[in-house]
Amino acid sequence: MKIMIVTDAWEPQVNGVVRTLKNTTRELTALGHRVELMTPLEFRTIPCPTYPEIRLSLMPRRRVHARIDGFAPDALHIATEGPLGMAARAYAIRHGLPFTTAYHTRFPEYVQARFGIPTSATYRFLRWFHGPSLAVMAPTPVVKHDLEQHGFGNVVLWTRGVDLDIFHPMDSKVLNTARPIFLYVGRVAIEKNVEAFLKLDLPGSKWVAGEGPALAELKSRYPEANYLGVLSQSELAKVYAAADVFVFPSRTDTFGLVLLEALACGTPVAAYPVTGPIDVLGDGDAGAMNEDLREACLDALKIDRARARAWAERFSWQAASEQFAAHLKPLTRAGANEESAAA
Repeated sequence: MKIMIVTDAWEPQVNGVVRTLKNTTRELTALGHRVELMTPLEFRTIPCPTYPEIRLSLMPRRRVHARIDGFAPDALHIATEGPLGMAARAYAIRHGLPFTTAYHTRFPEYVQARFGIPTSATYRFLRWFHGPSLAVMAPTPVVKHDLEQHGFGNVVLWTRGVDLDIFHPMDSKVLNTARPIFLYVGRVAIEKNVEAFLKLDLPGSKWVAGEGPALAELKSRYPEANYLGVLSQSELAKVYAAADVFVFPSRTDTFGLVLLEALACGTPVAAYPVTGPIDVLGDGDAGAMNEDLREACLDALKIDRARARAWAERFSWQAASEQFAAHLKPLTRAGANEESAAA
């Protein structure tokens, strides 16, 4: 099957959406599909206000339409709600083409946290955007239920995986500070709630790996913490393996791939009992969840690293990608359907 995936999230961004699409593309190709990605790298872009690492494509409609026509995909998936996603959506509706979409992040909650816009307004836009989609792919049962409660139809599950060959237990000493070592990995932004981690009174030392708009302020307010920039996956695996506890302070993530990456390296997780950690950790014993994040961190120190790795082995990108492919809808143009019916 020829599959076109349209995404506004791509390199140089380093986040869960980009990693998900890269891993899915790799697995789909291994399964025998031909995958074409349409990304902002092909277009003239401007930096997104307050998020300069995110590039917004300028007036992409004509080129988006030409790319879809040129590739002639068997299935069209629109991964994001940005300029490229909007242009692909318009093309599909105009030509009567079925398409699928995905809900990767709690966008309404992010927008409210950053700009104060009520979630009701953003959910209204998202219902409009995803309304024509024949399958809205959500990463967890909780997110699926939440979307349905907000009036979304045709919501299906598309789970996530982890590369168990890259992320694995190892003897790593790249974080050479006082133990125990508590680690955060991810975008450093207000909606990630990183400050909730940094202000905790914990023994040992703290590390933050990642970049984002809140980084400079957090560095100035919490100079005792240690900060790393964006890392490659192999470098990141060494960082996970060197930590004693991976701390996930976000309350708004839909899944949190970093949770799986840390667990795969044998590092127990400490988190709030909210969507994302609940869906990854479930009723297992690979992490500690508590409304008191400090208590969760201290409890996670007692968890056997082998239990963390064993839990991560339940997730694979091949299974997640097969699930994705099963939700795709074959492209049949309205005109072709009418001619077939007339015959």
